[in-house]
Amino acid sequence: MDGLGELDAADGAGAEGGVDPLAQQRQQHLELGRVRPVDRQGEQAAGRSPRPGEAERRADRRELGTGDLRPEGAETGLDEAALAGADPDLRLDQAAGAEEAARPAPGLAIGPRRATVVGHRICPLEAAEAMPEPRACQGERMGTMADPAAMSGALLVWYDRAARALPWRVPPGSGARPDPYRVWLSEVMLQQTSVAAVAPYFHAFLARWPTVAALAAAPEAEVMAAWAGLGYYARARNLLACARAVAARGGAFPDTEGDLRALPGVGAYTAAAVAAIAFDRPSVVVDGNVERVMARLHAVEEPLPAAKPRLRALAAAMTPAGRPGDHAQAVMDLGATICTPRRPACGICPLVRACAGRLAGVAEALPRRAGKAAKPVRHGIAWLAVREDGRVLVETRPPAGLLGGMLALPSGPWAAEPGGAPPVAGAWRDLGVEVRHTFTHFHLRLRLHGARVGAQPGDFRPAEAAGPAMPTVMRKALKLGLDALG
Repeated sequence: MDGLGELDAADGAGAEGGVDPLAQQRQQHLELGRVRPVDRQGEQAAGRSPRPGEAERRADRRELGTGDLRPEGAETGLDEAALAGADPDLRLDQAAGAEEAARPAPGLAIGPRRATVVGHRICPLEAAEAMPEPRACQGERMGTMADPAAMSGALLVWYDRAARALPWRVPPGSGARPDPYRVWLSEVMLQQTSVAAVAPYFHAFLARWPTVAALAAAPEAEVMAAWAGLGYYARARNLLACARAVAARGGAFPDTEGDLRALPGVGAYTAAAVAAIAFDRPSVVVDGNVERVMARLHAVEEPLPAAKPRLRALAAAMTPAGRPGDHAQAVMDLGATICTPRRPACGICPLVRACAGRLAGVAEALPRRAGKAAKPVRHGIAWLAVREDGRVLVETRPPAGLLGGMLALPSGPWAAEPGGAPPVAGAWRDLGVEVRHTFTHFHLRLRLHGARVGAQPGDFRPAEAAGPAMPTVMRKALKLGLDALG
């Protein structure tokens, strides 16, 4: 991801975590009694005045049987759109979890007998129970919906209604143009970090630096301190470098993917996202959510990372020339809220009828992933020197490398064995505590050594001021060390 090197334990999700959109409404989905009885012609028997001769026809109504199934496109009493998974007000019950995809939905009261919904079509319960797979009632619909243009259209209809309200986003249909600065800032912050973690940082950055020119003029130390706790600290250095490059060209972001990639710290994903969302360019935006959606839609069994080129090609085929920015955000929203890593809410997915992974019963298992090698463990020592006035010794790490440019406790090399010399003279002792932290490529075990010292040269700061400006691992080390030193 744009050359980033480190990952905080608290910020380690490879893609934005999903939510369960059914949690509060599950009891409302297709409850017995919500659907009123219908007559043979599929007209609701309640809620309107009877037409001439209707009472006589109702008297002749018989039980619904397999012969009452109608061809695709025939009218039914229940609005077909209302039964589609895209409608959040009438959803298939998913209380059965993963088994839901392989069995009929709960029965509906239709006339004096019961029927069910299979593939979003009304079928007699007896016929549905005899069906070997959910496809039995779907007919030709799967082939039509699987067209990339049809899928994109259905997705945009869903997005217009269900788009997440995010602080950096312009709502669909509002007519407002997205601010490239906000789009870029949010995309950099969201790399390997969740929406919930990013939102307060995004608001704080905008309040402090409302324009790219304001950010470009900020001292590096202030930007790094404001970023502390968000993880992947190379992003903060790249953020400032990019802001200064944009300010140098008059404060306007380039509007093409190629020109955006020429900016410092802007990689393929960020360039595509900004081009699509901020400038409505038909760029192919692929993150972890998009890969998961494509893998499930097309039942791609090839594991990641080998499957990445194919998943990108599938995403490209689905990207429309019109509204590409909304489309990109719609696919990401789908992956974040419905097509989640665990327990995907297939019953309310706007693309459920086209999903080959669901039809095959493997959606939740996709995308497959190749086995990962175990991460090595590195060891180090962090030195906590506390002066008589309570100030602690800190250092600013070198610009390049892990935690580059960040405020930290002095520490020795991080290697197979801990080592290094104390930064100042003192009665040093092992404090008996260890910080455990995980970066992208290794686990760190950082042992705390502490000493109370007299007047010494060095950068001594109040602990309450130094801590918030430190990255997570050093903030944890400072707190544990002070508690242990007593």
